[in-house]
Formats: sequence, C-alpha cells, structure tokens
Amino acid sequence: MHIAIARPSAFSFCEDSKPSIAVFSSHIRGGSCAKLKSSCHISSIQLLSQNVKSSPLRYERMITKSMSDSSDIKPLPGLPVDLRGKKAFIAGVADDNGYGWAIAKSLAAAGAEILVGTWVPALNIFETSLRRGKFDESRVLPDGSLMEITKVYPLDAVYDTPEDVPEDVKTNKRYAGSSKWTVKEVAESVKEDFGSIDILVHSLANGPEVSKPLLETSRYGYLAAISASSYSYVSLLQHFAPIMNRGGASISLTYIASERIIPGYGGGMSSAKAALESDTQVLAFEAGRKHGIRVNTISAGPLRSRAAKAIDFIDMMIDYSSENAPLQKELSAEEVGNAAAFLASPLASAITGAVLYVDNGLNAMGVGVDSPVFKDLDIPRDNKN
Repeated sequence: MHIAIARPSAFSFCEDSKPSIAVFSSHIRGGSCAKLKSSCHISSIQLLSQNVKSSPLRYERMITKSMSDSSDIKPLPGLPVDLRGKKAFIAGVADDNGYGWAIAKSLAAAGAEILVGTWVPALNIFETSLRRGKFDESRVLPDGSLMEITKVYPLDAVYDTPEDVPEDVKTNKRYAGSSKWTVKEVAESVKEDFGSIDILVHSLANGPEVSKPLLETSRYGYLAAISASSYSYVSLLQHFAPIMNRGGASISLTYIASERIIPGYGGGMSSAKAALESDTQVLAFEAGRKHGIRVNTISAGPLRSRAAKAIDFIDMMIDYSSENAPLQKELSAEEVGNAAAFLASPLASAITGAVLYVDNGLNAMGVGVDSPVFKDLDIPRDNKN
C-alpha cells in the first residue's frame, strides 16, 4: 500500500495505547511540533514554526508484518495485525490441515498465545502427534519459529454441563481418562489457568446424516447437526464471554449452503449454517452490549481437509469453485486464517455481526460459467492457474 502525503507542511501522527499503531508522516526538517495521542483517529497538527522547510512530496511504503514474539511490546511500523499479549481459545482443532489449525497459526503469527479445545475422542492422537513432532512442519510461522500451543483442553461442545452428559457417553472408553470437558467446565478451567482471554474461535461442525438429502433426514440427524454446528457457538459464547476482555472478538466458520442450494450438503447442515449466521447477528448485539465483544463469521470456500472428506463430493466442489469463481485458484486454509486474524485484530474494531466471504468470490456468482450453455460466450479465464 502506498500512502501519498498531500500536504508536506503538515505532520500527521497516531499513537495508539495498544501495541498496534498506524503512522503516516512526511519528512520534516527544522521546527518542532506537538504529538497528539489518540486511540480512535488520526489528526493533523500545524507546525509551530513558520520558518520550516519541508521535503518534497514523497511516497512511503507501508508494510504489514506478522509477529510471533509476544515479549517485544514496542509498536510495530506500518499498519500491522498485532495480537501480542492476547490469548486465543480455538475450539475444534484436532489435526493440522483444517481451518481451525490455520486460524491458530495466523493468530500465533500475529503474536497471540494459543489455547485449543480438542474433541475428546481425538485428544490422545492429537496430543501424541503434537508431542512427537508430526505437526512440526505445519507449525512453522512466517518468521521461521514454530507455533506454540500453550495448552490443549479436552472438549465436547455438544454438552454444556456435566449434568447434560448421558451415562453411555460417560462410560464410553473413548472418553476414559478425560475430565472437565463440557463447555462450562472448559470455560472454568481456562479462567482458572489464565484468568481471561481475548479471542474465541468456533471451528466445530458435525452432521451425522450429512450425506442424506434433507427430505430423508431424521429428526435426530437434523437436531444433532443444529446442536453440534450452531448451538455449540451459542453455548461457547454464553460460557466464555464472561471471561473475555472488553474489545475481544469471537469468530465462527460458516458455508454458502446457508443461503444457496448445495445438492449433497444434507442432513440438516445447510439449516445449521443458516442458524449460525442468524445467531451471529443476534449474538453480535447481545454480546456487544453486555460484554463489549465483536461477533463475526467467515463463510469459507471448500477445502480438502480431513473433516470435509465426510462430504463425498468435496473434490467436485473445489473443482467447481476453481472453474466458476472470479479468482480461479484453489482456496488455501492460510487465507481463511489470515482473514480471521484480521477480524480478531484492532483493525476490525468496528466490524461485528458480519459474514465475511473468503471463497475467491464464488458467492458473487449467479450462474456456473463452466456450463455448456455458455460455450459460445467470450468468458475471460485466468490462464496462469
């Protein structure tokens, strides 16, 4: 981004009380000026001396950097995504190739301390893989360091309190050895361990009948999808919001099936995503008024993750997106992670209740341009991809 200083006789300065700041200035020789500190706007100050010589108009390059070292609290140059000193809890990380992991990495690259909640049956293999270095290649941050996960909590967001857990789940061997894994208990554990957090990420979804058309979905399958994929977000905010610092941010992940027909995305999952987006708006109002927290959701494009393989046609959806989206490329998990880091940062301090599309622009399309119907149209293509 290039910034032109249009008035070389004026000096503009912004110093935020937080580590993330933006500075726009022209080079000045001679004279003196006062600094104006502001946490919400950038102001201009006229030079105090009339005999000041200014350098010619010039362009300055502003560079966005990501940092992972939280020990350095000096303001960064440019307009950075700076989350140093912030704590983030990401619910739904069980491997190193999904959106939850990518979001954790981007938050860590911006300086946040990472805590994760992992589904109880997947906890042992996740912690073992992490401990044995199987994820080390995926943990590499832009500065060459490795993402550190401060603590992994067992979590099953389908259950709010211990009283909600049925006996057959309590005695299930996949839950043996783990304790305090309901939403309420995890929030209490995080409070006991760290006091408070600043960022909450919901990266959870499950539809036991996702491969069934909606017309063939049972009541159990439909309600299970709603419970795991949308109400779990309400529950997380309900229990974590009281321990979130004001100005904090909460983010979830949705999909365009909430508003468009995606054949094959069944079992009530399209309904669950629609509910999640509707709840995002209501929660933005309620959590914003009560706790000063921003609530947004990211509508991400298809990704070849392990979780997505539950949807048999995921490869077809990725190919369809590449053929029909304005940007003809495969979406990367990192791009969604970076968008989440932006939403969690002070740069998005006035954004709440929003659905942010990170899908190469596919949501904007009204037709599939790869259809034979359009074979005679001169449709531009990106031949480089």
